[in-house]
Amino acid sequence: MPTASNEPPLPAQVLQILTAGWLAQAVSAAAELGVADALADGPRPLAEIAAATDTHAPSLYRLLRACADIGLFAENDDQVFELTPLGDALRVDSPVSLRNFAIWTGLPAERHAWAGLADAVRTGQTAFAQVLGKPVWDYMHEHPEVLGVFDRAMTEASRQIIAPVVDAYDFSPFGTVVDAGGGRGALLAAVLASSPHTRGILYDRPEVIAGAGAPLDDAGVRDRAELVAGDFFASVPAGADAVVLSNIIHDWDDEQSRRILVNARDALADQGRVLLVEAVLPDRPRPSPTVSLMDLDMLVVAGGQQRTTDEFAALLTSAGLRLSRVVPGGHCSIVEAVRA
Repeated sequence: MPTASNEPPLPAQVLQILTAGWLAQAVSAAAELGVADALADGPRPLAEIAAATDTHAPSLYRLLRACADIGLFAENDDQVFELTPLGDALRVDSPVSLRNFAIWTGLPAERHAWAGLADAVRTGQTAFAQVLGKPVWDYMHEHPEVLGVFDRAMTEASRQIIAPVVDAYDFSPFGTVVDAGGGRGALLAAVLASSPHTRGILYDRPEVIAGAGAPLDDAGVRDRAELVAGDFFASVPAGADAVVLSNIIHDWDDEQSRRILVNARDALADQGRVLLVEAVLPDRPRPSPTVSLMDLDMLVVAGGQQRTTDEFAALLTSAGLRLSRVVPGGHCSIVEAVRA
């Protein structure tokens, strides 16, 4: 007997979920091919888009049609396509660009690792090493083209979280902020720009520091920043009023995270703070599956995990720290801790 519900039949709903991976791969392909950039100046016919992207026009049409069905592009008469506000996020120079993140999710390394999810759940072991033969960081340093996409993807993702985090948390009381694992310095640049009397130390691996600092120059705060090379598993520069770890702890299991946090704690000046910028896993009910899916990605790729507030509290306690508060900051929160 028909129901009053407008929902599709259950098998159709399951099929929508199962084919979501195809959808993600289509978006990744469109990003890799540069379709959004080809449409940046306005609508274009298929033949022109194919020439601009060096693609086979009939096959490109199939991709564009699928992407139009999910709102990335709009299809007009005579196979003319145009960019939508959603698709604009795939342009390389869009202020909200996630183009490289989209490319990353479609790379064989990421896709193949996810094929090992069931075994990872059976064993508790990270899928990436089981499928690709070595841990993700070793693999990427042996495949610089993959590492390049990953670094650009993480830069894009961090760009979307920086402004809400800096707006939500007052860094001005801190004389010195150490951004440990801070990459090229985008977060530290925003922190220093928001706090004119604060000095900063950008701390990361030597090969990262060698190419870092441009965001500090762009923000006009380079004179208040020092770039220091090192390994946060060994130590963190001492004398910090705040040590920031932005999306670092979720990459590691509890034992490795504890080592990082102990070093951060030991680096603190009196009354100092450890600040974890993380997507905190909500308790039920969860408004969306995004963070829980990120947690699975950590299981699959890096061996880390997203954590709830209670799990952060327990981890911090094990490192001689005490959770003092959690400040919402958009997609990510600032998990603040002090010495226990």
